Amino acid sequence: MLDANSLVALAENAPLGDGGVHASNLLAQALEKDPHHHAAHLLKEQLHQMFVPRWHFPMLADTVRNQAYAKAIAAKVQPGDIVLDIGCGAGLTAMLAARAGAKHVYAIEGQPLIAAAAKQVIADNNLSDKITVLSKWSHELIIGEDLPNRADVVVSEIVDSNLLGEGALATLTHAMEHLAKPNARAVPESGTLKAQLVESAGLRNQYRPLEAEGFDLSAFHKFANVAQVTPNDSAACGLRPLGPTNDLFHFDFTCPDMSHGKTTVPLFCTAVGTAHAVVVSFDMVLAPGISVSNDLNTDGHWGRFSYLLEQATPVSIGSQVTITAQHDATKLSVSIHDTAQVERPIIWQRGVTTRTPTAHETTQPNATWYVPDAQDGPVSDRPVH
Repeated sequence: MLDANSLVALAENAPLGDGGVHASNLLAQALEKDPHHHAAHLLKEQLHQMFVPRWHFPMLADTVRNQAYAKAIAAKVQPGDIVLDIGCGAGLTAMLAARAGAKHVYAIEGQPLIAAAAKQVIADNNLSDKITVLSKWSHELIIGEDLPNRADVVVSEIVDSNLLGEGALATLTHAMEHLAKPNARAVPESGTLKAQLVESAGLRNQYRPLEAEGFDLSAFHKFANVAQVTPNDSAACGLRPLGPTNDLFHFDFTCPDMSHGKTTVPLFCTAVGTAHAVVVSFDMVLAPGISVSNDLNTDGHWGRFSYLLEQATPVSIGSQVTITAQHDATKLSVSIHDTAQVERPIIWQRGVTTRTPTAHETTQPNATWYVPDAQDGPVSDRPVH
């Protein structure tokens, strides 16, 4: 029998291509032998931060989001329905579907540690007979093996702050075509990205300080073109709208389209002030009359991307700033036109590098241990969502 130190050593050197399952089991055994083992606790926390992104927790605590999904699922699910829940996480949306009267819910979660926890959550709520958790990516599912029939309803919450970064369009394109019945219902139904000009000296000072101790720092500003603004950052920086939002792109999640998009739009000012950034946010329709948003009027768990202007720009009523937005169905870019009609370099924003891989991605077999340093900043754009 191995002692706690030996088990921790094995865990520390365990391959992580299985999503951390083997390492997790070794650490559990070590802590069973020595509940206060210092290294085991540290490695366990590392493992959880690697494979269970921190945005899961503020998301589950987002009452507005939870209530909206509960209402939308209740409106869409009918008695006898087969429901496919993609990216089930802790199992909340799957349980909402079961509560709404689904005949059976197939909850899909590609991260095995999360899938195992979801099974326990569902069992704790006495719903194991109604919900089957499958630790697979949705594109791996086979009708007749994993699911007895195509789904009547597809439920998902696999969007980031720009709707695209978690591979939602690719995942839902496959699901609606291969896993759902014709005319299947979906939650959410659609989403719209929109942009708005804002004033925020706090945001400018945080990401583009003009000087420090009398030294000019402007040459360093080229590295800060996009700010991942958490809800707390939004409150602290005092993002002040200078005008209305303007729509950039609309996405139909019931019939997803993987085509690329490009648009050039003006952002108008209805207030006097100084333009510091362009904030991109979304409105997402879950069901008729039921929606969620991360715009400046909301304070949910989703963050927002702010694209910084090269220079703070005084504006008046009637002023406008023109932007070009583009997407390739997985990433968004925004470039801001200046007065000389010279565009800044395009800044691509992925949003997928620190989130659990989406259905069209695979877990890297050579993953290594990593814990973000306290100065690394947010590991995701979710509460930073």
